Amino acid sequence: MVRGAGAAAALIVTWEHSSPSVSAAATARHPLCFTGARVVAAKSTTNGSRRQGWRPGTSTGETGPVLGYFGPAGTFTHQALRTVTQEEALAFASVREALDAVRAGVIRGAVVPIENSVEGGVSATLDELIASSPLAIRGEIVIPVEFGLYARPGTRLEDVRQVLTHGHAAAQCREWLVTQLPAAAVTEAGSTAGAAAEVARPGSRYDAAVCARVAGQLYELDELAYQIEDNPGAVTRFVEVGPAGSVPERTGADKTTLVAFMRADHSGALLEILEQFAVRGVNLTRIESRPTKTTLGSYCFSIDAEGHVQDKRVGEALEGLHRVCPTVHFLGSYPRADGGRPSIAVGFSDEEFDAAAAWVDGLFGG
Repeated sequence: MVRGAGAAAALIVTWEHSSPSVSAAATARHPLCFTGARVVAAKSTTNGSRRQGWRPGTSTGETGPVLGYFGPAGTFTHQALRTVTQEEALAFASVREALDAVRAGVIRGAVVPIENSVEGGVSATLDELIASSPLAIRGEIVIPVEFGLYARPGTRLEDVRQVLTHGHAAAQCREWLVTQLPAAAVTEAGSTAGAAAEVARPGSRYDAAVCARVAGQLYELDELAYQIEDNPGAVTRFVEVGPAGSVPERTGADKTTLVAFMRADHSGALLEILEQFAVRGVNLTRIESRPTKTTLGSYCFSIDAEGHVQDKRVGEALEGLHRVCPTVHFLGSYPRADGGRPSIAVGFSDEEFDAAAAWVDGLFGG
């Protein structure tokens, strides 16, 4: 149990490591579907080993080339998926299982979260993208993170004493909860959608759930308040991940994602990596370190860069990384969700790269 200080002292957070269960009756009343799409929950065989999260042949959804996503239904990831397809989709209990299903060929791709404007990068996704055989990002989706308070029909705001939600949602709505529900205890669930499912269950000890509107609608709950997040304008970025292979054609408004490993821990090691982009006029939109999981102090760098691998400046930057890094994981070039085009400085356009190469060729008496 964690208590805040000062004005926040009234907000009580109780940590529960397992998600509340949903009864069979509640499941029958609230089928896992949204906007006409059938969602099939993929069966897991996770038993603690590194790569046994998914076993082919255990889901009715495998009869066709469907997409998967980090579930359950009613989450922001589900909402992002709906912008990609309205067809049947497989919900997975973890990012690892979703990406392993892509590797196994069970699904043609998976939608998973990768970055939040408040919480930063999603570690599970960043690590799992390079944990086994290569995968490729084919596109990105950015959606606003807007939370509401949802309760069983007939519940009033002043009646709420027990709130259930995911830990990240509780953190992002902390000020509102302290101000509007000072006497309420907030309990952490495995997901905001799972919290909504539990609150919808008749006889649940929880009065309300903090979740996305899609989850409140999915479980037929009443909306007691909306847009209760402390950071209006917050967004989460999701990526559609598929098998490594062909790269989408460049659009002029693209992004490239990669992971670069340092050759050795020494002064200027990170600078060597950054210089490959800087000297070619490539702007980075994200860079963060991740442990290599080998020894203490050993890190790799997950990077998003403006541009497409077919752009001369980006392609040459990757060539430079290949020279100075022992390992570079290219995770794809794909259209940007915001359609933003990079500002290319003088000297860094494809035409200028071609002209420079032609000039060098001419030095040999062409």
